[in-house]
Amino acid sequence: MNVFYEEAGQFKVGSILTDNTTSLQVEAIHGKRSKIKAASVLLRFDAPPLSEFMGHVQKVADELDPDFLWECCTNQDEFASTTLATDYFGHAPSAVEAAATLVLLHSAPMYFYKKGRGRYKAAPPDALKSALASQEKKRLQAEQKSEYVKQLKAFVLPDAFKPHISNLLYKPDKNSIEWKALETACAEKKLTVASLMEKCGAIPSSHDYHFNHFLWEHFPNGTDFGALNTTEDLHDPTNLPIADVAAFSIDDASTTEIDDAFSVTPLTLGSFRIGIHIAAPALGIKPESALDEAAAKRSSTVYTPASKITMLPEAAINHYTLAENRLCPALSLYLDVSDDFTITNTESRIEKINIVSNLRHDTLEDSFNESILAQNKLDHPYGKELQLLWHFACKMEALRGKANDTNNDKVDYSFDIQNDRVTIKERRRGSPIDKVVSELMIYANTEWGKQLADANIAGIYRSQGNGKVRMSTSPAPHQGLGVSQYAWSSSPMRRYIDLINQRQIIALLNNDPPPYTKESDGLLIGMRDFEIAYSFYGDFQRSMERYWCLRWLIQENIQTINASVIKENLVKLDHMPFVARIPSLPDLESDTYVKIEILGIDLLERSLAAKFLQKETS
Repeated sequence: MNVFYEEAGQFKVGSILTDNTTSLQVEAIHGKRSKIKAASVLLRFDAPPLSEFMGHVQKVADELDPDFLWECCTNQDEFASTTLATDYFGHAPSAVEAAATLVLLHSAPMYFYKKGRGRYKAAPPDALKSALASQEKKRLQAEQKSEYVKQLKAFVLPDAFKPHISNLLYKPDKNSIEWKALETACAEKKLTVASLMEKCGAIPSSHDYHFNHFLWEHFPNGTDFGALNTTEDLHDPTNLPIADVAAFSIDDASTTEIDDAFSVTPLTLGSFRIGIHIAAPALGIKPESALDEAAAKRSSTVYTPASKITMLPEAAINHYTLAENRLCPALSLYLDVSDDFTITNTESRIEKINIVSNLRHDTLEDSFNESILAQNKLDHPYGKELQLLWHFACKMEALRGKANDTNNDKVDYSFDIQNDRVTIKERRRGSPIDKVVSELMIYANTEWGKQLADANIAGIYRSQGNGKVRMSTSPAPHQGLGVSQYAWSSSPMRRYIDLINQRQIIALLNNDPPPYTKESDGLLIGMRDFEIAYSFYGDFQRSMERYWCLRWLIQENIQTINASVIKENLVKLDHMPFVARIPSLPDLESDTYVKIEILGIDLLERSLAAKFLQKETS
């Protein structure tokens, strides 16, 4: 005797070896023996042979029509499968017919709901209609997905993908048919999503792919300022005094947000007065104004080698920037300096400054460098002023205890992109231009931070201890700079923190109530949002510098390049801010000079594959 039984949701057959009251021991066709419950047995049979039974059952089940069977029992509450089989076949069903009916009922859960062993109920008409529609939808989606996968594997972008390219690249809906097709095609072609989409023509520019990804996350509404009306925020005080100084700025050639300028005025007995003049947008941009909220939302200007996204709209920048041949509102810090470069007095003023020149690094560096200074041959319209500022900067650096700081030997890099061609320029961080600007800015930020702290007026300070930089509303030492407190306030057009601090300084100088207290939401939220945004923006800038380094290697067709070992298999490439891992690098000491061969560059991943060639002499 044989049995047809159900186990773990599957139908099985076997010959009976032992038949007990509550259980049976059966042997399958291939000899496996099992113990099953008697309640699991659906029917017993002698014929056809065990080895042929399921084949006959499936053949009969394939001929049954679920729609017809469903119509036959829609008016019944529940029914036994044997009853349905009797009605359908017109006689007491054979073992094969009974089993075939069970197989059909079991395989059509949309039509029939299982209610117990061998018992079912027909699905309600509305439920069946909905289930069949869903099944048809899935079938069509499967066909559509298959067609999409076929096109993608042939590197053809389906038309349906074109409106969704950004979503698929940056924030995919992983339940969408397009994403599932893309994921399948990537797995089969062993490509990343970006690589496959590029091969399909969906990424015409690798630069735009990275830049748009950043915009998608941080500027989803675009980088313009929309309908923002800035005219209400561009009215400065009309009674500002005009300073009797001629000021000049020092910036990169591409700088439009000129925040700082300097002046040098001779005094008696070889002494002189240094003026540090900072653009003053806080005079016109009031807290919680529309322009203030726009600046707060961005927190900072975003810099990349090829472009920038400004914190303020162009109209506001043009109004406040310290452009040459203009009288500009400014917050000034004057330092009376003796002939031995000792500061004898300081004074802060709110005034208008005559900006006579905007000096640029690319032209100034030829005249103002260490070699020229060593020969005392500084030939420049502002040569005397620059030389005095240079000596003063050296004195300030020494007073901070940073004259021999190893950071002064580090190299900074600038990128010039013209017509998609990149030039990477190096400049030692301690160059005369950098030292003059940085020392004067450090002094201003330190002094104004001290003035706020002494007056018990809230400010936002940047401190460093044990190598960790943090921001807070309480003054604290900045060990890296060697100062007692440091409050960013020298770039109010580019950093929102500086704009907040400038408002506080202006209130102090005018003897007005400060706009912010230490508990003000505007102060605390501004500081928190700035830290988050500044971190993201910095990471993005570094990643795009990495991208343009790779573009330069391709542009110059570089096959081999020298590098210095940082640690283990990590190296820094010569003359650019690019760090890479070289798996084949032998165990070498840090700062060892090596030559590597470039094997491949992936602009989408911003990565480089290379191998070690040889050790070099530095």
